[in-house]
Amino acid sequence: MRSMLSCIGATAVLLLCAGLSHAASLRVAPTGLELIAPDASAVLNLSNDDTERPINVQIRVFAWSQSGGIETLTPTTVVVASPPSTKLGPNAQYVVRVVRVSKAPVRAEESYRVIVDELPDPSRKRAGTVALALRYSVPVFFRNADAAAPAIAWSLSRNGGSLMLTASNSGESRFRLSNLMLTQGGKKLGNRNGLVGYVLGGATMQWPIGSSKSLSAGSVLLKAQSDLGPFDAKVAVKGR
Repeated sequence: MRSMLSCIGATAVLLLCAGLSHAASLRVAPTGLELIAPDASAVLNLSNDDTERPINVQIRVFAWSQSGGIETLTPTTVVVASPPSTKLGPNAQYVVRVVRVSKAPVRAEESYRVIVDELPDPSRKRAGTVALALRYSVPVFFRNADAAAPAIAWSLSRNGGSLMLTASNSGESRFRLSNLMLTQGGKKLGNRNGLVGYVLGGATMQWPIGSSKSLSAGSVLLKAQSDLGPFDAKVAVKGR
């Protein structure tokens, strides 16, 4: 199962209808989990904001990897969600446990995604309406306390008419990137607001940022946010 995970949180899935919409009612918190070995379990809190109708929810866990700028989700039995499905009554809350069941020690950092889907209710489908179903993709990390911190090498290249920002992480822990801006000689080359994405330990990711027509001679500066706060970094330009 492959998915370019450009954002964390709820993704509205439009069912094939037309007209007015019926608001989805599922909420999931927190938006991410980190467990330091030997901790092996945590909880997700599910809520049904609909005050009149129950909803059916499915919870699945996937191993999360990155290779060649592509993010891949693979079914796993190393980490499980309990229960894997549930029915939430009107205005109800529910706790789901996320558990690493493997007895093998955590080496460096393991990355997973918990996918929580609000399943469409066929009985609520009406002609001329749009039914909204929510999908939450929650990142989950199991980390060894001795895992090496992320170490990112940045580079910028042209890809057609776009600039491609590449981040290579030689560390053992993930790096979270958000609210970035690229400048050159005080001139903005491109920017992305909100979450841009993650670079997992030992992986490389890339994102289109701005137009290649804006790039000229001179150094490029990256200003952005990470897990640890705001930072600046020089970006190497390839193939000027």
